[in-house]
Amino acid sequence: MIKVSIKNLNLFYNKVQALKNISLDIEKNEILGVIGPANSGKSSLLRAINRLSENDYARLSGTIILDDTDIFTIPINDLRRRVGLIFATPVVLPGSIHKNMSYGPKLHRRFKGSELDEIIFNALSAANLWKEVKDRLKDSASTLSGGQQQRLCIARTLAMNPEVIMMDEPCSGLDPISTAKIEATMFELKEKYTFILVTNNTKQAARVANKTAFFLAGELIEIDKTEKIFTNPADSRTDGYIRGKFG
Repeated sequence: MIKVSIKNLNLFYNKVQALKNISLDIEKNEILGVIGPANSGKSSLLRAINRLSENDYARLSGTIILDDTDIFTIPINDLRRRVGLIFATPVVLPGSIHKNMSYGPKLHRRFKGSELDEIIFNALSAANLWKEVKDRLKDSASTLSGGQQQRLCIARTLAMNPEVIMMDEPCSGLDPISTAKIEATMFELKEKYTFILVTNNTKQAARVANKTAFFLAGELIEIDKTEKIFTNPADSRTDGYIRGKFG
């Protein structure tokens, strides 16, 4: 089942074309790894799907379909609840861990009794963070380690009950233990969510992605099952990038 379908997507920042006629389908409950060197269009793809490119005064053509609906017909707040975006650097809100977790859900509706606490518990548990913070919910979110802050951002996204979770270099700068915890979280959650993982770490894509797409200079060079991309790519440029000949 196709969750996100992109057809003939072009994205311009002034006269610079960041994405060039991109077409790809992302299946429900898969992890799509997106790899490529700097300035290849990976982050621009995520910003287009989340409609953040509108904030950049970018020009866009083509279609992006979420389930059976053009994303440009979906109210922006609804779209960003359904399609969460987690950045390379964790962005925690001022205030406590509890405030970080409750802020988004409380914007959308009111809660009765312990309903909000249950949402917070479930989201923190799903992000493999509850055991580490259950006695620290009143502490400032800024007191968490970098890896914990990134998992807090994941939990904060989960609290909004999204359908697609996009990650832009979520393990950049993190130690191997924190990286392993985030990768484990993705494995556990893909039964319920669809992931798009942008990463400059080809080994990470090889570990976690079901399919991998290789971008170069704004073009989608190829997309296939991850095992094939890393063992027998169809394009010599993909092979060269994976082997570290450029990047």
